[in-house]
Amino acid sequence: MEGINQLPVKVGDWVKGKTKSGEFIYGYVETIDSSQKIIRVKVMACDNEIVVGKTVETLNHWVKKLPVSPIENEEQIKALIDLALLTKDENWFMELSNKLKQLTKEKEKENII
Repeated sequence: MEGINQLPVKVGDWVKGKTKSGEFIYGYVETIDSSQKIIRVKVMACDNEIVVGKTVETLNHWVKKLPVSPIENEEQIKALIDLALLTKDENWFMELSNKLKQLTKEKEKENII
């Protein structure tokens, strides 16, 4: 199989790629075994619905790091909060909740002026 990795990935990076079975996956990196060149990905979307929500192993050159997009609006933050709850990531949940509070305060200030 042809490799698709272009940039080195780290734990926490969002990636897309394929599994050893050829399933297309989208998720985030949980662990990396550099000596074996294996990456464990928590799958958020897959063409095989049974795999969604599970952690799968794949080769590091079969995944591609996704670009980081800025969080710009309330809807995006709320969607990410849902994802943080789904993945039970308390730190990320708190970070996003604080960002949402800050955005709400900024909107309130704009409405006052």
